[in-house]
Amino acid sequence: MQRKIRILVVEDEAAIRDGLVDVLVFHGYDTDCAADGNAGLDKALSGRFDLILLDVMLPGMNGFDICNRVRERDPEQAIIMLTAKTSDEDIIQGLSLGADDYVAKPFSVAQLMLRIQAVLRRSRIGIERDHLIRLGDDIEVDCRNLQGIYNGGSLAFTRREMDILQYLNANAERPVSREELLTKVWGYARDLNIETRTVDIHIAKLRRKIEPEPAQPRYLVTVRGAGYRLLTEPG
Repeated sequence: MQRKIRILVVEDEAAIRDGLVDVLVFHGYDTDCAADGNAGLDKALSGRFDLILLDVMLPGMNGFDICNRVRERDPEQAIIMLTAKTSDEDIIQGLSLGADDYVAKPFSVAQLMLRIQAVLRRSRIGIERDHLIRLGDDIEVDCRNLQGIYNGGSLAFTRREMDILQYLNANAERPVSREELLTKVWGYARDLNIETRTVDIHIAKLRRKIEPEPAQPRYLVTVRGAGYRLLTEPG
């Protein structure tokens, strides 16, 4: 028998927490939960979960700190942040720490389930591409290990960042739109009307890792009105 997908819910509001657990169990997931940040971190680090639904505002330890600690232990752990805060600063902070996605409260159960399915699909399957990406003479990325070398120094990537690099590398002959990345890398349906700033934030993170001057990218370039393109030689 195939094992059930395991999801951890870290949420301090009892009504939301219990509602999420009920919905997830109804959809066939093996679900555990925690009501505060410290308990959530303990469970996240001690159990093997396919996905963590992580509230930002928690007693004891906030979701940002938990995300950071979990990412240090397991760069491939799938994480969706649940937040009542919708400012760019909070969204950028969550995604910069390695969250795969964020869902703003209040949210519909239908959209949350679509987001969960999309993140699980990407984290389980990934994108099958050549495992080495070389950029110029100084950068080599090992897609299998989420690691890279830049001028003799080491680079570390999240699974989402690597998926983006692999997809752009596989389509290097053309620019790739934000909407295409959301569909092919994030796994969203085209009619979900997802904010494209999620893509921009991840691109900015990647540039800080692979670009000598992130403000003037040479490899991960913007094509005006078309999206992004990965150049194996500096542009």
